[in-house]
Order: sequence, then structure tokens, then C-alpha cells
Amino acid sequence: MLTLAGSSRLEIEIKRSRFVAHAQRVDTLAETLEFYDSVVDRQASHNCWAWRLDHLYRFNDDGEPSSTAGKPILGAIEGKGLDHVMVVVTRYFGGTKLGVGGLVRAYGGSAAKCIDLAKIIEIQTRVECLVQAGFNWTGQIYATLDAFGTRRISERHQQDGTLIRIEIDASQLERLKSRLADVTRGEARIRPVA
Repeated sequence: MLTLAGSSRLEIEIKRSRFVAHAQRVDTLAETLEFYDSVVDRQASHNCWAWRLDHLYRFNDDGEPSSTAGKPILGAIEGKGLDHVMVVVTRYFGGTKLGVGGLVRAYGGSAAKCIDLAKIIEIQTRVECLVQAGFNWTGQIYATLDAFGTRRISERHQQDGTLIRIEIDASQLERLKSRLADVTRGEARIRPVA
């Protein structure tokens, strides 16, 4: 997943209207509200925004003609292949109407340029899993988990063995399953936490 490493800000003027764009990584719905509240200017003509979180997305035109502000901002986010990102573009009306095409270009362009100012990073999606095996395989399991860069969240000893809760990059899960099967002769079981 590509996202922003931090926040960025851009200010440009288009036909005497001032556009101020803010972009930032957001990981929860609550963070979208917090970010919006931190950058919004209630005295401005319009505070338009868009965000994308996994399969969810929202946008708002804040009084601009339908789909001329929020949708182009979302288009800029998606055009860069980003996720977990929110962009807010504030417009201070300068007296000259931009028209539908002009608004789309102004909002989408402001958002895209603001995103370009931020550092883009790649984040690996991580999943939580449970690993279960007999006590006699503990050493091999620990070594394998360490080799795959897993993070051990918890460990519980039961009558028939050990149950370890881990976190791993989703892209490594199938390889880990295969390796654990090899080193424990098929006795270790791994399953994602629902």
C-alpha cells in the first residue's frame, strides 16, 4: 500500500481565488475528522475534501457544484495510487467564476500538487495469525518466526502445546505456512485471526 509519510501544504492562486490544500495520512475514520478539524477555515468560501481508507472512500463539494471539487480531489488521491490519505482543499473566492471545468482542474490540480510535495512511502499490510504446535517444535517455530520478521503478540501454553499470536506481512503468510509445515513435519498449524 502506498501512503504519505507525513503531511504537506500547498497554496496557489487561480484567477484571483486562493486555494490552500492540505494532505495527510489517515488510518481511521476518527483521524479523518481530526485532520479536517485541524485544517478547515470556517471563514473560507469552501472547504472541500476527499479521503480513501482501504475499500472506503468519501468526498464532499462543500457547496461547489456537484462533483467539481470533492470528486477531483479523490481522483488525485487514486491517480497517485494512494490509500489511507485525506486531502482538504480550502477555497477563498476571488470574485471570478471558474466554471465547471475550471473548478475540476483547480481542485484536482491543487490536490495532486499538494500530494506531490509529500513523501510517499510503501506500507506492507500486516495480518494477525495464531500458530499452534507441540512443545517439541518450539525451537524450530521461534527460529522460523524470527526469520520471517514476525512480531509475537502473545503466547499461551496449553496441554497439547504452544499457541502463539503473531503479526506478519500479508505477502509473507503463505511462505511462512509452507516453512512451518517443513520444519515441524506438518504438525504446526497457522490460521488468520478473524
